[in-house]
Amino acid sequence: SAATSPIGGEFLTDCMMKSLESKGVVIRPKYSFKKKEVSPGDYKVVDLDFPNTTDSYRLYCMRAIASDIKESVCRVPDTPFDEVAYANVPTTSYELPDGQTIEVGADRFKIPDILFNPYLSQTIPGIDGFGDSTSIRGLPRMVLDSVNRCDVDIRKELLSNILLSGGSSSILQIKERLEKEVLEESPQNARVKVLASGSSMERRFSVWIGGSILASLGSFQQMWFSKAEYEEHGVSYIQRKCP
Repeated sequence: SAATSPIGGEFLTDCMMKSLESKGVVIRPKYSFKKKEVSPGDYKVVDLDFPNTTDSYRLYCMRAIASDIKESVCRVPDTPFDEVAYANVPTTSYELPDGQTIEVGADRFKIPDILFNPYLSQTIPGIDGFGDSTSIRGLPRMVLDSVNRCDVDIRKELLSNILLSGGSSSILQIKERLEKEVLEESPQNARVKVLASGSSMERRFSVWIGGSILASLGSFQQMWFSKAEYEEHGVSYIQRKCP
């Protein structure tokens, strides 16, 4: 059973941008300045004027930097994020393209934990629309709800074959946390196994790779249905053909 969520990498990038903005950090797009050497080893940032640059392109460039900050400094915590427990966590430095050095503290754990606890997004200034919805679930709950909607006879097999895809550098941390939390909520005799390739390229295109393998099977032609069949018979026909 399919389940979707608006909370993913792009949303976490938005959270990182809004959090930095609330702390007074200004992300300057790379095209908006140049570094001029005023003395050996000493550079000054000079603003460049591009009046015809669109707001959407400026936002795109800023998001690319915020995404790199997220990928560079964020870590998925082993346990649910707690504001008090992480209040004094050591900060991690990141140098922005214009030479500014920023320090990222608790946010480097809070932001990735939104994948598991969407309500945390409500604590970030300027972020709204997701965390207050009861229909938005964390990653472990999505997996369990999806499995539990399937036939009871295949649930154990599904729990032992959870596949993570995507290019995030934190995928292995997500894998460990997801496996742990799904196991805690699963039946006592269930074997939970989360699979994630060590290759970021393979993870990014795993859905397409799997689809191409399935389509190359000789038996696949007996499984598909045409647009004409769907239009003539409807959903009930598909459910009978693909139980």
